[in-house]
Amino acid sequence: MRPKKTLSDRLTTRYQLVIRNEENLAEKTTVGFTYAKLLVVSVAIFVVLFGFSLFLSKTLLAKWFDPKHAQMEQDRKLFELALRVDSLAGEVQRKELYIRNVQRILSGDTSSQFQDPASVLVNDRGVRQIGSLKVGANDSLFRQEFERSGGAAMVNFTSGKFRELQEMVFFPPLVGLVSDKYDVKKGHYGVDIVAKTNEPVKSIADGTVIMASWTQDSGHVIAVQHRGNLISVYKHNAELLKKVGSFVNAGDILAIVGNSGEMTNGPHLHFELWYNGSSLNPEEFVTF
Repeated sequence: MRPKKTLSDRLTTRYQLVIRNEENLAEKTTVGFTYAKLLVVSVAIFVVLFGFSLFLSKTLLAKWFDPKHAQMEQDRKLFELALRVDSLAGEVQRKELYIRNVQRILSGDTSSQFQDPASVLVNDRGVRQIGSLKVGANDSLFRQEFERSGGAAMVNFTSGKFRELQEMVFFPPLVGLVSDKYDVKKGHYGVDIVAKTNEPVKSIADGTVIMASWTQDSGHVIAVQHRGNLISVYKHNAELLKKVGSFVNAGDILAIVGNSGEMTNGPHLHFELWYNGSSLNPEEFVTF
């Protein structure tokens, strides 16, 4: 009587698989194996297939097999959109405050103050807080500083800070005779250009209209924000042809020459340039 084989004997017993030709029974190949090797190979193949399937289910096939994948994608997109909305909201708020402050400065508003500590001006180097500014009874704080300095606050155009303006080419807003030049000592922060009646007033460069309104002193006023925090202002117009928020190209018609407002004695255009809160002499940049 043969002794009963143990599990170890069954796993280690060597077997041979012989492959023969069906017609002549000629031996083609043989494969030697044990149940232990067969079991190890089977487990290894199973682990590899299982790991590969798990990898696919979490990556390429996740949208079909993972029920949480769609929700995770939606959450990720919502988070990205929330970040963009927050960034845009902050930028819009800074722009609105900046435009509001510029409009008050240009209109000579004496009834309000810039008391919002979050008021900022956006320049080409980032965000600069302007704090609490008061508009004087006769003009803006910038103009008061120029009057007190006796013209010493005029811009140094040779410095690198303002060199980019000299490299820009400006379209003349109006072709005519300059009847009153820029003079900070006299409180005249622009040039007066006399031209024919109903002549069009044109934008000096590409930009966005940030002010288009009527003031008692300057009549119909329109202002355009250009790149580099440069603002051009056109006063005493007979009619305004653009609205706030309109994008304009260089040479686009903004208004019609007129004689509106109290501080005028005949049809002309009062033209001003402001750069980072400082007035510039327009004749330094524009040929009339």
